[in-house]
Amino acid sequence: MGVRVAATGSYVPDLIVTNEDLVALGCDSDWIFQRTGILERRRAAAGQASSDLAYEAAIRCLSNAGVAASDVDLVIVATMTPDFLTPSTACLLQRRLNCTAPAMDVNAACAGFMYAFVTAGNFVRSGMAKRALVVGSEVMSATINPSDIKTYPLFGDGAGAALLVADSESTEQASENRSSDSRHGAGLLAYTLGSEGSGAEMLCIPGGGSRQPLSHAGIEAGQQYLTMDGRGVFKWAVRVVNDSCRDCMIHAGYPFSEVDLVLLHQANIRIIDSAVKDFGVPRDRVFVNLDRFGNTSAASIPLALDQANAQGRIRRNDRILMCGFGAGLAWGSALLRW
Repeated sequence: MGVRVAATGSYVPDLIVTNEDLVALGCDSDWIFQRTGILERRRAAAGQASSDLAYEAAIRCLSNAGVAASDVDLVIVATMTPDFLTPSTACLLQRRLNCTAPAMDVNAACAGFMYAFVTAGNFVRSGMAKRALVVGSEVMSATINPSDIKTYPLFGDGAGAALLVADSESTEQASENRSSDSRHGAGLLAYTLGSEGSGAEMLCIPGGGSRQPLSHAGIEAGQQYLTMDGRGVFKWAVRVVNDSCRDCMIHAGYPFSEVDLVLLHQANIRIIDSAVKDFGVPRDRVFVNLDRFGNTSAASIPLALDQANAQGRIRRNDRILMCGFGAGLAWGSALLRW
């Protein structure tokens, strides 16, 4: 697409909740790790909302890019835990950044960042935006029932951001270091977005929308909390990760052996392990931070992307395979050239 990631940034709350901390709720510490790969997760402080986490990730991203907030001309926030039903979390972020830009939320749950990333990329590619700020931010702890011992340990809070610009804004040095492989420029080499609404009830927060507005009875029944068919979602996720990632690789014209980094939604280590086995990618090319942050939904991929970038695991021209999947059911996969 001729669109590159100028910089990344991330933020997680200070409070660390370990598996042992959840034992008092009736959770089994060993079961959590063995079944999911999670050791700990972060929890937002009282009064800390998604826009607060998004702002912290955004200013770190802009600082890393050396770009002033006033130069951002598009803001997209991927979240399923907005501050309010309206206004959008993106508008709240735009206000705090004090930039003049259209702003909108994207709700595709754990696939949200991929949807937002592709949308922003097309805005930049078409010339409708020069510097698009894409943020995934979630306070999942506000959506999980503490008495649901199978679901409550899975999720954490956090935010990640990426700034997208046209590849023509590459520095002179980056241009000189460009790979001799000229089949593609920077950006998305191939992507796929999809949905299977027939599985909508597998991951759902039943209360709080126009279908079932919240009431005293609904709150007492726990309708404000996420419900999940764990077994069904797991089987679906293993299939959709395999199929959608293969579609991207075939369309881009690359074998899995030429992927430099695999970055999947951090939902469950068994899903990640299954994908690695199917792809035949060496384990050292797969980035995992699930053990420390749990499932942060739309924040998962940008949080991992920023950490991989900060650790020096991404270099110019590297090919990064990304895949997000979750409620909707929805998914988004992409092969990105850095």
